[in-house]
Amino acid sequence: QVQPVETGGGLVQAGGSLRLSCVASGRHFNRDAMGWFRQVPGKEREFVALISAGSGTTIYADSVKGRFTITRDDAKNTVFLQMTSLKPEDTAVYYCGAGIFATMNDTWDSGSWGQGTQVIVSA
Repeated sequence: QVQPVETGGGLVQAGGSLRLSCVASGRHFNRDAMGWFRQVPGKEREFVALISAGSGTTIYADSVKGRFTITRDDAKNTVFLQMTSLKPEDTAVYYCGAGIFATMNDTWDSGSWGQGTQVIVSA
């Protein structure tokens, strides 16, 4: 099973940028769709972006489209989330998910989660 570990969170001013990284140990990283989700206290975890295995097809939540970019480096078992034009509402704990799949509720979920990394965007 792939076990993700996220790094790269921190405090940034609105309009700034951050890059999150997720290293996923395990044997089959290059076969897994990988993704990023985020959660704020009192709310459910929400989908941010995913990247497929193989073709590298990407899907983004409407709230981050045009500002965030997800990429992967299979040689390094790593997936990245480049975040630009950050807004205070992007403040959350960001989680990396391995083995992303579509649910019957027309949402995305993961078979394996990292511990999360905090992103705080100040106004």
